[in-house]
Amino acid sequence: MNPASIMKIMSAKKQFTDNHPRFAAFLSAVLGKGIEEGTIIELKVTKPGQEAMVTNIKVQQSDLELLQELKEMMR
Repeated sequence: MNPASIMKIMSAKKQFTDNHPRFAAFLSAVLGKGIEEGTIIELKVTKPGQEAMVTNIKVQQSDLELLQELKEMMR
């Protein structure tokens, strides 16, 4: 990954954190305690004037490996 791409991603991450500090704090708390295999992650999206859509995943070992790879890329 080239330095310009890394800088762009880091800038976007900062912007996201600035825009949504509670969400960033929530993610830090959840990820800080670690996610283990078998954990259920649920996502709910509610668009204006529409019904909410909800889905979830049960974390598998391969998901944990992907999260670890992403974490290492962000260092």
